[in-house]
Amino acid sequence: MKALVIKKPWVDLILDGLKSWEIRGSRTKVRGTIELIQSGSGLVVGTVEIVDCIELSIDLYKSSFDKHQINEVSNLPYKKTYAWIMKNPYRYAKPKPYKHPLGAVIWVNLP
Repeated sequence: MKALVIKKPWVDLILDGLKSWEIRGSRTKVRGTIELIQSGSGLVVGTVEIVDCIELSIDLYKSSFDKHQINEVSNLPYKKTYAWIMKNPYRYAKPKPYKHPLGAVIWVNLP
């Protein structure tokens, strides 16, 4: 299964159902259920379903705080900015340890 590496506090906001867009500087073709890794923790903390990926305009970015939860919205964070649209977050009651492969930054392939 694929796992996405996300920093705190964003991973918690996703798993709490408060953030449904992950903002990235590249698009993703991945769809379906993935696991979420809390960056730097060595733990898989839950799952979420990626249902779409859209390129954002500055106007859409500014008007969508409720989806991305990023306070600084005067400029797009990337030259091309994408929202990875997620639904159905699920937090594991007990996070699962995993071994982080060298060089993995965005995605980790888990057994």
